[in-house]
Amino acid sequence: MLTLQVQYQSTETRARAGRIMTGRGVIETPIFMPVGTLGTVKALSPEELTDCGAQIILGNTYHLYLRPGCEVIDLFGGLHRFMHWDGPILTDSGGFQVFSLAKLSKISEEGYTFQSHVDGSRHTLTPEISIDVQLCLDSDIMMCLDQCIQYPASREEAKEALELTTRWAGRCFNFWEKTRHPQNNLFGIIQGGMFPELRERSASQLTALDFPGFAIGGLSVGEPIDLMRGMADFTLPLLPDDKPKYIMGVGTPEDLVELVALGADMFDCVMPTRNARNGQLFTAGGTLNIANARFRTDTDPIEADCTCYTCRHYSRAYLRHLYKTRELLAYRLNTLHNIHYYLSLMADMRAAISRDEFMEFRRAFYRKRHVSVDNGDL
Repeated sequence: MLTLQVQYQSTETRARAGRIMTGRGVIETPIFMPVGTLGTVKALSPEELTDCGAQIILGNTYHLYLRPGCEVIDLFGGLHRFMHWDGPILTDSGGFQVFSLAKLSKISEEGYTFQSHVDGSRHTLTPEISIDVQLCLDSDIMMCLDQCIQYPASREEAKEALELTTRWAGRCFNFWEKTRHPQNNLFGIIQGGMFPELRERSASQLTALDFPGFAIGGLSVGEPIDLMRGMADFTLPLLPDDKPKYIMGVGTPEDLVELVALGADMFDCVMPTRNARNGQLFTAGGTLNIANARFRTDTDPIEADCTCYTCRHYSRAYLRHLYKTRELLAYRLNTLHNIHYYLSLMADMRAAISRDEFMEFRRAFYRKRHVSVDNGDL
């Protein structure tokens, strides 16, 4: 069974650093999890992810259920051997992908019915099927099936979604209880839209079940940044302090810093990989667009003090050349840098929390971006 050991706590914020113990290794928190939707973090090998500092990666139930399917993954005893990654894997339940990708999807008390975005074939995804597929994947952390809603949504829409999410969470929990192996851990997902009283109700209902960890869903779905952070600020203290707190689908480097300050432990987002493929690179001073003409003759690396493979070997001019000519190497080198940046940012936050210097770290983080902040901004 997954356990959390909180090792350090900031005295000025709710930021904390610890260790999540799993059957496939220890995860040091706070942690960012690279997204490997289809059983691969796009453009990178598992060895490159390890070199970047990755400790846990994501897979997705919806996509892997459709392609290649459990009948293939079963031949390898799970996703780890199939994709040659021996560290922990977290899998999303598939609910968001049905909501956002599937054709002619329909939701009912039983679950989702939908047509595949790949070939139009019809499928049903219930709470039990979602967990069963994740057990096939042998995920170290599995997510309950939940109902995703758009922003903006009315209070009534948010209330109905959280109530269905709670009922589905109970079904997921019961199915997991009957079939679980100590290596497969299930997290509940807090919903409630942008309504604090609904978030409180969802947290109360979900924490009544003995999940090994909890996630906050339904954020970063188009709402203003201040509202997203406000909902996280309100919801995080409602979750048990002795279990991991995961904010799904977030976010920018600034989001990560602010949400760690509020007490979050785990994050995922496609931003570092997707933006890399679009030529946007993350640095301590902000983002740069490698396609910009000013980099045509620039002999410097992306970032002078970055220790990633890309910055140790290649110039901005060469990276621009690769990107402008659509060479495949561009996507690999850009992604290597961005993933390294994100994971180094998390490691720096862990170190700052361990020294009880998180606020000093936060001020330095924004100073490099030429942004003025004070303690009251949290």
